[in-house]
Amino acid sequence: MWFRRIKVTPGEILDSRITEVPPRLKVQVFNPGERLVSVVVMDSDVPNVETDSFDRRCHYLSANIPISPNEQSLPLGKANKETQLAVPWLPAFSQKGAPYHRLSVFILEQKAGETLDINKLRELYSARDGFSLKSYRDKFSLTPVGFNIFRTIWDEGTAGVMERAGMPGADVEFKNKRVYSMKPEKKARGWEAKRQKPKYKSLWKYSKRIHGISNRRR
Repeated sequence: MWFRRIKVTPGEILDSRITEVPPRLKVQVFNPGERLVSVVVMDSDVPNVETDSFDRRCHYLSANIPISPNEQSLPLGKANKETQLAVPWLPAFSQKGAPYHRLSVFILEQKAGETLDINKLRELYSARDGFSLKSYRDKFSLTPVGFNIFRTIWDEGTAGVMERAGMPGADVEFKNKRVYSMKPEKKARGWEAKRQKPKYKSLWKYSKRIHGISNRRR
């Protein structure tokens, strides 16, 4: 997989400005003859604040793409808009404070001699959110034949990429929720417990130096 002229190592974290344009894939075919494939790019780590979990989003979907031993290059940006492109490329992005997002690239072989209805694919998946690869595969009897993955995080170019793509949320920052310990507070023992009585009040100031003792226990 290449973005612009940069070859991507599987799982590599890429600058959001590099992934603003669709990648080019290289597909090695070993069996003779031409076949048609679908290409799906999916984000598996879309934060869902309401459910405190993660959803999936379709970043790209094309179908009826021919590949063969002699046609190994697959530039996603050159898919025919009338007969191949169902969901156009949406740049990869991760909002500030969120963990990295995994963008998975799937190549699925279609049934021999069968083309998919692009208008139907647009109707089903143009909303992008909540995309299910399993449902897409089962609905059109597709066979996975290729896979790649890259990652994205919030960087200095993400806000501009989101603005140019018309994606809201660049001003949103996610923060980790504080988790309080469920363990009961330990009771003082030995020297500490004995000198918690009022007559030892003059010594309490020295207890700050003792590990495990704090003023809130007084």
